[in-house]
Amino acid sequence: MGKMDELGAVSASWQGLRGWAVDQDFAIEFSEIAKLALPMVLTQIGQIAMMTTDLVFIGHISAEAVAGTALASRIYLVSFTFGAGLLAAIVPLVARAFGADNLAVVRRALRMGLWAALMLSFPVMGAALRGEQILLAFGQPPHAARLAQQYLFGMAWGVAPALWFLAIRSFMSAVNRPGPVLWITVAAIPVNALLAYLFIFGKLGLPRLELFGAGLATTLVNCATCLAGLWFATMRRPFRDYHVLAHLWRFDWPLMRQLIVIGAPISIVSLMGYGLVSAAALLAGVISTSVLAAHYVAVQVSATLLMIPSGISMAAAVRVSHAVGINDGPGIRRAGLVAMLLGIIITAMLTLAVILARFEIAKLFLGKSGGDADATIGLAAKLLFVGAGFFGTDAVASIASGSLRGLKDTWVPLLFAGIAYWPIGFSLSYVLSLKIGLAATGIWMGLSIGTMVYASLLVVRFHLLTSRVILQSRFLNRHHCSPPTGIQR
Repeated sequence: MGKMDELGAVSASWQGLRGWAVDQDFAIEFSEIAKLALPMVLTQIGQIAMMTTDLVFIGHISAEAVAGTALASRIYLVSFTFGAGLLAAIVPLVARAFGADNLAVVRRALRMGLWAALMLSFPVMGAALRGEQILLAFGQPPHAARLAQQYLFGMAWGVAPALWFLAIRSFMSAVNRPGPVLWITVAAIPVNALLAYLFIFGKLGLPRLELFGAGLATTLVNCATCLAGLWFATMRRPFRDYHVLAHLWRFDWPLMRQLIVIGAPISIVSLMGYGLVSAAALLAGVISTSVLAAHYVAVQVSATLLMIPSGISMAAAVRVSHAVGINDGPGIRRAGLVAMLLGIIITAMLTLAVILARFEIAKLFLGKSGGDADATIGLAAKLLFVGAGFFGTDAVASIASGSLRGLKDTWVPLLFAGIAYWPIGFSLSYVLSLKIGLAATGIWMGLSIGTMVYASLLVVRFHLLTSRVILQSRFLNRHHCSPPTGIQR
């Protein structure tokens, strides 16, 4: 009996040690995800700061100029987002090679990313240079379309350097060094503000260029950030050790094919998301102008909140890819789960802050005048409360999608988006708002339910894939087999 007690004590001690080790692993992963995500999140906030600065200056030109800028942004962002989605595939390709210590593939992945960025810049530039005709074809007022074209004429020439900088940013993030991109972005904020001020209003002897000047300032900043990124990538350690521009003119079709196969679904999902938001805005406009204004407030708050889970999503893709590179099955699942937990915690705190300050936020967007404005402010505050579920589920969906991206799994999430966004999300928004009569509240209930379904499907998918990877890893370790790396030197 004493022997049994002794064995039980040893077993309990062993279980305690295993539990402590698991807790330590989760704590370490939490720290690594947070350190990696923080500069990514701040970089995206910096991008928002530059866009906001431009909008403030443009607001001093006229209300029509602001409307023209909004239309120009629709044309530019939709086409640019498609390119950015394709370049997002650089992260899992580079991160997995980095985890496997395969520097040759790191170089080749970035090289093909730069080639892809260059090729993608031409259709994006074409859309920008023909923006007025596109807007007129969609029935936009001629004056607003003409103002939008002025802005796009200035921005079009900065597309290629902007996409190159995005490729360099993906590379630096994938090798656990996102800091330089953050510092470049922080330095670009005051430079962008100064150039926009000088060109828009014609200061220091320069001609007054207004919207064209705002776009030109953005182009010059894009060129400067691209050059700064290239300098870091080629001249500063540890990046220069990768020799990323070696054999730049050598085209690698197999790796380009992987970039397209992984990145194309990401682009399509992004466009579907934009389409869903635009369709929801059309529903709001059908109800009334005040409902559309209140809906706009909720959308802008949602877009701002999404900056944080979007940064965590990229960090999750990096950490999952690193674990795949070293064949760490439990590490793959741990990276994804910890990233989701971090995103849920931060988004929950921010959503609570939005709920508590919803009336103040609505007043910030809509002003404090009486009459109909008060009713619109009240409606916007109500939508911020109803949209709380959407904010949380959208964060989970973004991070789960990033985790699956680390596994190079992008086509099934595209199928999930096609099911959840339109047949479920938009259909419910339409029925609840216009048929049942819940108006704007119904729109956001439908969006929340659709996004919740999408997030749930992604989480289940991640669980199933990581379970399979863990079983394979255990099998290989038990039989001392070498795992396939997916990409050879």
